[in-house]
Amino acid sequence: MTTPEKPATPQTADDLFNFPCDFPIKVMGKSHPEFQDAIVTVIREYDGEFDVTRIETRPSSGGNYTGLTVTVRAQSRAHLDDIYRALTGHPMVKVVL
Repeated sequence: MTTPEKPATPQTADDLFNFPCDFPIKVMGKSHPEFQDAIVTVIREYDGEFDVTRIETRPSSGGNYTGLTVTVRAQSRAHLDDIYRALTGHPMVKVVL
């Protein structure tokens, strides 16, 4: 006789990541000399030890936009959500992925 299988428990976002973890965030905005510094300031509000060497910069082909990939040390899903909200709310930011 076989035992019925338990229904699968839905996975939460916390189940998909082992926090704390390094997490890359792509941030895009209009090219501006202070864009990267502004993004670093936002991230350091949530991670005071954020290392600027963990930023990759890519200008758009026309040079009008700049894309940054910032790798943050996420402590939890809530921490990551807070960083995303702060970045998306910044006036220099057009897109956060």
